[in-house]
Amino acid sequence: MATVDIRNVMKAFGAVKVLHGVSVDIADGEFVVLVGPSGCGKSTLLRMLAGLENITAGEIAIGPRVVNNVPPKDRDIAMVFQNYALYPHMTVFENMAFSMKLAKAPREVMEAEVGRAAKILGLEALLQRYPRQLSGGQRQRVAMGRAIVRNPQVFLFDEPLSNLDAKLRVQMRAEIKELHQRLKVTTVYVTHDQIEAMTMADKIVVMNSGNVEQAGPPLELYDRPTNLFVAGFIGSPAMNLVKGGVGGGGFTAEGGAVLPLPEGASGKAGVYGIRPEHIQLRPDGIPATVVLVEPTGSETQVIARIGETSLTCAFRERVSARPGETIHIMPEMGLVHLFEAGSGRRLAA
Repeated sequence: MATVDIRNVMKAFGAVKVLHGVSVDIADGEFVVLVGPSGCGKSTLLRMLAGLENITAGEIAIGPRVVNNVPPKDRDIAMVFQNYALYPHMTVFENMAFSMKLAKAPREVMEAEVGRAAKILGLEALLQRYPRQLSGGQRQRVAMGRAIVRNPQVFLFDEPLSNLDAKLRVQMRAEIKELHQRLKVTTVYVTHDQIEAMTMADKIVVMNSGNVEQAGPPLELYDRPTNLFVAGFIGSPAMNLVKGGVGGGGFTAEGGAVLPLPEGASGKAGVYGIRPEHIQLRPDGIPATVVLVEPTGSETQVIARIGETSLTCAFRERVSARPGETIHIMPEMGLVHLFEAGSGRRLAA
């Protein structure tokens, strides 16, 4: 195992700058998720860490060694790709043992290491099958097994679950997290799915347009987003973000609706944020017209309108109201987020 230090790393393809001085410190044994929208630079950063892309400027160190000019095969990393990258003409055993075969490891060592990884991943009965005879989830386990047998210092995962159906994704992300807890190998995982990031990470790094917007434990980013981008990206359903200004006895939205403010709220606030689950049904609340009701079983999501301002609400209780009817809602004052209009910087919560 090893630490990973990414220090002011930049990447340009010709005149196009993709990464603008990214710095991330990853502790020994930590599970770090790089998350962000498509095109934010997260996969490029992972490929630079793997040695598959050159570094324009800055340094990447694995343990004490700077690896900028170290070939991928000598970096002591193992990568799991989105498309599994299995050899179709090789059995599961041969795919998993391939790196050891290249290293001319004795047959008994290959059998022992593959057997160990197969036992961890539940692949023992599949070792003589070919990739075409496996399901998507089984192929992903084989790709993970091939990484495990290398005993690397760092695991790299590049959107490994994006080709799987929703139910299998939930199962596989639990298996990957359990695998990390068992092996305790430093792991860097790329995804655009913020639910994956929240459930799997020790630390999340939120990227946008080649920059790091915020890095920290999942609940820290959820409870204390540093800016509007992080607030809107982390959380499902997304945080309600209402433009307006302080005045009129509260926060007055652009459409004229007035929302209550916590005590001591900054007069600089230009955006009012409240998560859907932090809006309560209260008889003394603000009258709101129901636009849409979406029961999901565990909760009921309601889109309600106050004047011209729409708010998404998530209620644990069952809601019988129908579109066009009036409900009374109230944001929880201790959980309101306020942001500066120009910079998007979070001012208070």
